[in-house]
Amino acid sequence: MAKQLEGKVAAVTGAASGIGLASSEAMLAAGARVVMVDRDAAALQALAGQHGDAVIPLVIDLLDPTACASLLPKILEKAGQLDILHANAGIYVGGDLVDADTGAIDRMLNLNVNVVMKNVHDVLPHMIARGTGDIIVTSSLAAHFPTPWEPVYASSKWAINCFVQTVRRQVFKHGIRVGSISPGPVISALLADWPAEKLEEAKAARSLLEASEVAEVVMFMLTRPRGMTIRDVVMLPTNFDL
Repeated sequence: MAKQLEGKVAAVTGAASGIGLASSEAMLAAGARVVMVDRDAAALQALAGQHGDAVIPLVIDLLDPTACASLLPKILEKAGQLDILHANAGIYVGGDLVDADTGAIDRMLNLNVNVVMKNVHDVLPHMIARGTGDIIVTSSLAAHFPTPWEPVYASSKWAINCFVQTVRRQVFKHGIRVGSISPGPVISALLADWPAEKLEEAKAARSLLEASEVAEVVMFMLTRPRGMTIRDVVMLPTNFDL
């Protein structure tokens, strides 16, 4: 896998931690330059210092519509091209719907659904003009199962699953591959919002994924033969399936 992405430019949203960080580091190890997109400026600067010139930090609050619209122009300004977009940024709202804060629902649906759609929309003309590109969207196991403890979050991922599968069919004729990854629970900041009893149960059962394991699947999707379609990869710890 070493240097299989040599000469490629990738952009990863939510890149400062969790799956986004693991995905970025896997692509860097494979020779790509990576535009690491996050609102955490200090974390991005630290990562740039750690990984050198191959990391291109880009501080953007994707929930700000004007800033969100600047994503592709800033990527092209800093890197000159875009070969890979990993639309990974997301937040979590769990628990009973009756207890949910409606402001938090709006924020989550905006980031998990609207921002992903806008980011993909904005990069497509560039990729279509070049006749190639890879788009990977971080979805969730919750996109495939009506998870009773997270109806709002699961609904956002069901929406994204439909979006990925329909857009994929529209753009494959342009040489662009679109797919999603659907991990089960991953050890990341998102789990901080899990119901405490559910989190302790998962830890005790060893039914959590490492972000690095998800990144291995991202790399498989990026380095597979161009003629192979992967619509979605559902991955979960074996113990989670018991």
